[in-house]
Amino acid sequence: MTTDPAFDTLTLRRDGHVLLIGLNRPEKRNAFNVAMLTELALAYGLLEFDDALRVGVLFAHGEHFTAGLDLVDVAPYVASGDLPMPEGGRDPWRLDGDWTKPVVAAAQGRCLTLGIELLLAADIRVAAQDTRFAQIEVLRGIYPFGGATLRLPRQTGWGNAMRWLLTGDEFDAAEAHRIGLVQEVAPDGDAALARAREIAHTIADRAAPLGVRATLASAHTARREGDAAAIARLRPVVAELFGTADAAEGVQSFVERRAANFQGR
Repeated sequence: MTTDPAFDTLTLRRDGHVLLIGLNRPEKRNAFNVAMLTELALAYGLLEFDDALRVGVLFAHGEHFTAGLDLVDVAPYVASGDLPMPEGGRDPWRLDGDWTKPVVAAAQGRCLTLGIELLLAADIRVAAQDTRFAQIEVLRGIYPFGGATLRLPRQTGWGNAMRWLLTGDEFDAAEAHRIGLVQEVAPDGDAALARAREIAHTIADRAAPLGVRATLASAHTARREGDAAAIARLRPVVAELFGTADAAEGVQSFVERRAANFQGR
């Protein structure tokens, strides 16, 4: 039986091939201190390196997704440029190269600064109708350093990104959905988490893990190296996939009109 680490600021729970990662400082509106950043790095490392896990779901306990960084605790590390990275962990902002496992995120309540960047780092995002977003770093004399300046313009368009990055204004879930920050809006936090889990299980239980990995790799290559580099890999990679046991299972399940049982090989 697999024993996962016990954390103070996060909860971890395996749900089949899905890893549920819960932010768990509700008394602090899930504001991130150094311990929480470290534990999220370790949780993402577990997701990425454990072959039994196929998809992660990031969510928050309590009324709020996160109030952002706990600056009293984190500021000295930010000022020195030396945020610790634990052995076996992955960057909590997911800025340390390509990832092979998708993450679905569910947000509710306040989703400030780092919270928006955590959503942008996820692959699919769901927000409760009551979610309120703000990227307020410019109002504190700094700027977003966890990926918002890279990802928000790319994912929402330049004007939409600058409207919120440069003003620090608050916006709601409807606006987040309009600009593409979130893909779906749910009635409340429980429904947002339920929908995120449903999407995660659709990927983990129905899609071939090698196919998911190849899809992510192709998209990452196109973003990082351009379309030509991704195009050059399309046919060679699909030829490799056709030689796998999962591809044979996919064909056989189609012939037999049944759900496929993919093993990731």
